[in-house]
Amino acid sequence: MSTSEFAAADDESYVDYGGDDTQPTSEILSALAAVNSPVKTELQVEPQLPPPSEYDTLSAQLAENPHNPEAWRRLVRVAEDSRNLDRISAAYDALLKQYPNNATAQIRYITHFLNDQQQSDKVESLFVRFLKSSPCVELWKFYLTCVRRRNSAPQQRDTIRVSYEFALNHIGQDKDSGRYGTITFSSYKQEKCVAAATTWDQQQKMDALRRVYHRAVQIPLDNVERLWQELEAFETGLNKITAKKFMADLSPAHMQARTVLRQLINHTAPLFPSNANGPDMFLPSLPRFDASERALVGKWKAYLKWEEGNPLELDERDKPTLIQRIQMVYRKAVIRMRYYTEIWFMAYTWTNSVGKQDEALSILKAGLEANPSSFLLTFAYAEALEVKKEYQEVHTLYEKFLNTLRAQLEELEKSSANSSFSSAGAGPSNPNNNGVRQGSAGALPGFQTEPASNASSFNSQTSDPDKPPQATELQKRRTEYGLVWIMYMRFGMRAEGVKSSRSIFGRARRDRWAPWETYEASALMEYHCSDDKGIASRIFEKGMDVFGDEIEFVVRYLGFLISINDKNNARALFERVIPTFPPERARPLWERWARYEYQYGDLEAALRLEKRMAEVYPSDPPIKRLAQRHIYLGTDAIADRDLGFAVARRTATTAGSALGRSETSQSLLSGSQQGNGTGAAGGGPSTHGSKRPSSPDHRVKREDGRTGGDYAMGHKRQRLPSPGPPRNVPDRDRDGRWDGPSSRRRFSPAPAPPHGVWDRDDRTGPPPGGRREPMGRGGRDDDDGKRQQPLPGVLSWFIGELPGPNSFDGPVFRTDDLMNLFRNAVIPSTSARPKSPPPGPGRGRPPPDYGPYQGPNSGRGRRY
Repeated sequence: MSTSEFAAADDESYVDYGGDDTQPTSEILSALAAVNSPVKTELQVEPQLPPPSEYDTLSAQLAENPHNPEAWRRLVRVAEDSRNLDRISAAYDALLKQYPNNATAQIRYITHFLNDQQQSDKVESLFVRFLKSSPCVELWKFYLTCVRRRNSAPQQRDTIRVSYEFALNHIGQDKDSGRYGTITFSSYKQEKCVAAATTWDQQQKMDALRRVYHRAVQIPLDNVERLWQELEAFETGLNKITAKKFMADLSPAHMQARTVLRQLINHTAPLFPSNANGPDMFLPSLPRFDASERALVGKWKAYLKWEEGNPLELDERDKPTLIQRIQMVYRKAVIRMRYYTEIWFMAYTWTNSVGKQDEALSILKAGLEANPSSFLLTFAYAEALEVKKEYQEVHTLYEKFLNTLRAQLEELEKSSANSSFSSAGAGPSNPNNNGVRQGSAGALPGFQTEPASNASSFNSQTSDPDKPPQATELQKRRTEYGLVWIMYMRFGMRAEGVKSSRSIFGRARRDRWAPWETYEASALMEYHCSDDKGIASRIFEKGMDVFGDEIEFVVRYLGFLISINDKNNARALFERVIPTFPPERARPLWERWARYEYQYGDLEAALRLEKRMAEVYPSDPPIKRLAQRHIYLGTDAIADRDLGFAVARRTATTAGSALGRSETSQSLLSGSQQGNGTGAAGGGPSTHGSKRPSSPDHRVKREDGRTGGDYAMGHKRQRLPSPGPPRNVPDRDRDGRWDGPSSRRRFSPAPAPPHGVWDRDDRTGPPPGGRREPMGRGGRDDDDGKRQQPLPGVLSWFIGELPGPNSFDGPVFRTDDLMNLFRNAVIPSTSARPKSPPPGPGRGRPPPDYGPYQGPNSGRGRRY
């Protein structure tokens, strides 16, 4: 083939020897002309786009991070300052999508369209949209104000009354709705005075007004006492005889409402604080779960449980009223506590318990929209859908949840990588690279290289670009991510069989974030549900290819082989993997195999294994291994009987009472001697000073702590060197050793600190090794002993005669439960209420229960 033919055959060849083909092409000529032409682009200034407005900037920021209350408030202010109705509508629509049923935002949204008569349809549509599910009295008040403004003619008074009745049917159980009931009564009275009607019409209106009054005085409204007075005047004006009957019948329920009102105010006062100095619009923020927020959640839960307990004591015929009341309370709760999933779950549980399954599912769905990464709501919603046999919806739910968690993991990995690169070179390098998964460019220097941990899910492995780096938070999140895959596989196994579960596990295997727990869960499902040991073993082996360096996974695999009595493969696995782990990480594996050999192997094999372990762990004493060979179900007779651990535990148990009596006797003796003037008031040492010597029980506790654990001193935690004594503070005795705080009785006298320095010796008494230094040594003032004021001798003797705390065998109460009981107690009124029936013959008060208190709802009855 000639050169021209070869060039024609290969389009990508740059070799061309044709005569005419060597001339420059038109593209080359045009490029040369552009280079030789005078540069005009530098003089031409391209038109720049105007900078984005503050509204656009805030909108973009909130699209990325919608959980920013201050940015939402700023966006609304900017939109209102622009006076652009379209922009205002867009801002409020976006705000109410993030924070639904926010009454303040809804009122301000509607206000922008009230003054324009052409926007009346818009106002009406907004009211229809907001009032349908709003439990907020403020929004209903605004609605009634608009109704009264638009229907000001006398002939439209009936429309106003109907609107008020409509509002009271929705929010009539709220304690702040009492003033609207008063307005309704006023409208009835005005109709009575103005409208000229027959006697029958007037009687009908009076009956309607009486029904409204009777309903209002039985509700814990903020003005319930005033309504009671108005009802009494109303009934007395009509008929004094019937008035007494009506008032007597309503009195028990009214007194109960007044009692509940006081309790209700105590419950709701901390839940709805006044925002006089706060923002004009309350927007919930993401939880931090600090002490104040946990306390707030506890108050909400207590309030909701109190409402569920039917404090008004409504009977069965008033059950719809009770349901409406509790439903309104839960709607308020999920508005204020939007990002606390526990409140959503409580609302779902209660709604489902009263038979409203569809509404309960809608609550879970709304809660997931607010908290898309909630495990609690996701698992509850998945189970609810599974019960309804909506399996495809469950698949969609799990896939969406996994995508959400996967995005969070990738974001966390990116932020961790950025922070690690910013601090690169700060720590020493790790040549062995133990405990860190490497990326494509090696281990990220910012992630903490943790020592090999038995609980670690990310241990060292060869460099793999598909494996995420190790970090504490990333490790925890990845384990939680694997939990979702496991729950997904369980659903597939329950609902659709083993084929669906295997398909889900196949997708989990291809996920780089799936931890080793997914392999173990799938293998155990195959073993227990399909009764197939072979498939389960193959899944474990596949897991070994990926997580062979995870000591926990290896131990779990070994335990599985032992559980199915596959001794040969278990031994082969142990011998295969034990050389790959360093001794400090391989201890759980050694212990697991040794426990199997001790229980089911022969003695020669156990002794050979102990010899190998002694070479790996030379600090372990032989008695430890001997004791472990003779332990069953936690019973260690060697430690209890031969090493004296049982006696040490009994001594430690009785040390409290003995210590209290010994210290009190010493205090009595020292107090009497000081009263006789024989104490060491000067600077010299004395045998019986005002300071009590320590009890010998300290030495018992110290020896117990030294000999505990694994029968060896090799596992004793290394003590950090104590700092030197501060200036002007006396040194401790050289012949004694500090063994922690003494067990001084609660009411025994405590020594005062020297010159404001709260030293450990002064806080807990003298060291157990000997007496204190004499007065005046190390800068201590001579009058320090005079400042010690022990109890009088009679009181010290009396305290010493009291029994120790261990001898108390009566009921133990929790102060929190007692305070909650007193706080929520309903004090019976003095009115004529139904009394409990007298006890039958032979029945009296049950004997008192002096057993230990087990907490609320323990099934022991309401005794004491």
